[in-house]
Amino acid sequence: MKAAVIVFPGSNCDRDCKVAIERSTGASVDMVWHGDTALPDGVDLVVLPGGFSYGDYLRCGAMAALSPIMTEVKAAAGRGVATVGICNGFQVLCEAGLLPGALLRNEKLKYVCKTVELAVVNNQTRFTAGYAGRREVAMTVGNGEGNYFADEDTLDRLEGEGQVVFRYLANPNGSARDIAGIVNTRGNVLGMMPHPDRAFEPELGSADGAVLFQSALASA
Repeated sequence: MKAAVIVFPGSNCDRDCKVAIERSTGASVDMVWHGDTALPDGVDLVVLPGGFSYGDYLRCGAMAALSPIMTEVKAAAGRGVATVGICNGFQVLCEAGLLPGALLRNEKLKYVCKTVELAVVNNQTRFTAGYAGRREVAMTVGNGEGNYFADEDTLDRLEGEGQVVFRYLANPNGSARDIAGIVNTRGNVLGMMPHPDRAFEPELGSADGAVLFQSALASA
């Protein structure tokens, strides 16, 4: 199994993702610079990590979405490769048009960093199959613009088609309908604000995030 973690200027969870994937799954992980124009051959999982790409200037994720490597990320996603955007990575996926909606400033205009409890809304996706039988998991959030927004028709469609994957049990940022993570219609692109890369070993307070990486690579 092989994974690629995309590194943007300002990424600060790229190493976290690399270590989490390696320890959780045993997969090899390549770090791919945003200015590169190709992904590693035979990649099974692409991860866009958290952080503050380009200093969050303009809009969070907007500049990163135009990086050269994103052409290849879009192509890989189009071929069905599992693609995960975590926190800032979720913002990038939305800005790149790979997922609907946008991430706005947190409702109370404050940075939120804490452990959150999540409901596993759909455990039939390639990212959540390992949670079968589990309704709740714990991960952490760390964001200032994690307030998921979409128009009502889009929200209805996401819920109706099973694209809402995670939901906050206690909403920390004002996200519409308590949404914490969604997938695309094909089910191979996941965006989520909570960090599975910060919850992959019991010593971190939770190992629930490891299951997500294991599920994504097992599906490949």
